[in-house]
Amino acid sequence: RRYRNFHTTAMCSPTRAALLTGRQHHAVGMGMIPDWCTGHPGYQGEISHRAATLAEMLGGAGYHCMAVGKWHLARLRDWTSAGPFHQWPLGRGFHRFYGFLAALMDHWHPELFQDNHAIATPSRSGYHLTEDLVDQAIAMVRDHQAVAPGRPFFTYLALGACHSPHHAPREFIDRYAGRFDEGWDRVRELWFERQLALGVVPPGTRLTPRNPAVRDWDSLSADEQRLCARHQEVFAGFLTHADAQIGRLVEALRGDGLLDDTLFIVLSDNGATEEGGDLGDVNIRRHYQFLEESVAEKMAALDRLGSEHCFSNYPRGWGHAGNTPHQWFKMHTHGGGVRDPFIVHWPARVTAPGAISPQFCHCVDIVPTVLECAGIEAPAVFRGVEQLPLHGHSLASTFVEPDAPPPRRVQYFELLGHRGLWADGWKAVTHHVRGTDFEHDRWELYHVDQDFSESTDLADRHPEKLAELVALWWEEARAHQVLP
Repeated sequence: RRYRNFHTTAMCSPTRAALLTGRQHHAVGMGMIPDWCTGHPGYQGEISHRAATLAEMLGGAGYHCMAVGKWHLARLRDWTSAGPFHQWPLGRGFHRFYGFLAALMDHWHPELFQDNHAIATPSRSGYHLTEDLVDQAIAMVRDHQAVAPGRPFFTYLALGACHSPHHAPREFIDRYAGRFDEGWDRVRELWFERQLALGVVPPGTRLTPRNPAVRDWDSLSADEQRLCARHQEVFAGFLTHADAQIGRLVEALRGDGLLDDTLFIVLSDNGATEEGGDLGDVNIRRHYQFLEESVAEKMAALDRLGSEHCFSNYPRGWGHAGNTPHQWFKMHTHGGGVRDPFIVHWPARVTAPGAISPQFCHCVDIVPTVLECAGIEAPAVFRGVEQLPLHGHSLASTFVEPDAPPPRRVQYFELLGHRGLWADGWKAVTHHVRGTDFEHDRWELYHVDQDFSESTDLADRHPEKLAELVALWWEEARAHQVLP
């Protein structure tokens, strides 16, 4: 079952905190990535112990819980051989861990951890992190099945793909040679047409205009176009390679007789990014240090993109295309930041396979869904700590009724000062310019039940509705530690 109205928080760590706890990300202390914690209650950079994770809840009910891949839910100062380990995966309910603690990772030469200790960087020929992570996930499940075949399990597999740096085997990249030469403007139109044909976006949806920060493809020089097209070839190869590895996991579960009665969920944690700038980065470490790359430097690396010799990210134009048909990007509260893929596979319980569900849903809804399916209640007290109530609502009814009513009526958004609120099919949202007064932000209004892509701003036509939603945003912000 595909869900076309699934939402996240617009960035990785906040989404993962909500995904693993079923609570709003500010409420559990993860209003931003751990690297940027401020010390305010909503921005602690680690998950509050008032919010038990899904692994802690399932583990208490007899599940074997395994985490593989990206974590990025602990403060950098805690990534030491002496800990403290209370916010590492094993400290938050998982019995096994293999992966990395950071935001992003070199897929050819990763810095890895196993359980509560660092391990040597793999050095074997042909190594790739995504393949390794899937190998580890398969091995962990099979080890568990061999010893305790009747005991249920939970595996959290968080790939580094497709976050930058974009690293993929050359044969996957070369499959896309020339496929993006028409440029992001035309490709965005083609992708939109395909979305309509597939039903991924509802009939009547309008394609939003090109973002003003994105250059017109025809304004690029021939060299710049060649460079930008190659960046997207690398990204497409990276994504296809990741898809192939997920397929290996599916086939392993199928071969072991586990797939039909396993709840299998695939999702992304935020929208596509603009961090690569106009022409993409050969080495994104320079981006984070505010260092510029010349066009000549970029062109010199053209044939090395995707290899161990580059740490690349694509141009913002491809991020804009990746968010088709929406506005803005990762880290924004418009659709381009918070609308994401969500797929559920469970033949034993999900009816109407292939259907596309339209309900508004959010990453906080996944924990309540899993708990209902497992017949487990969230504890009121966990390890002596009184727990926050779950903020999400179960989606289990949609497994048998693709058109069931949405499970709830309100969801706020906030990241880096960008704000938004969905309520009963309407959405108020604002794009905040860093350094400016929040009182000067212009709130936009969209009737998203009828305007899926947020293409027509109704703020001037329905000022009362806008005022109602903005007031409700402030209520939600106060309730969930968004402020200050």
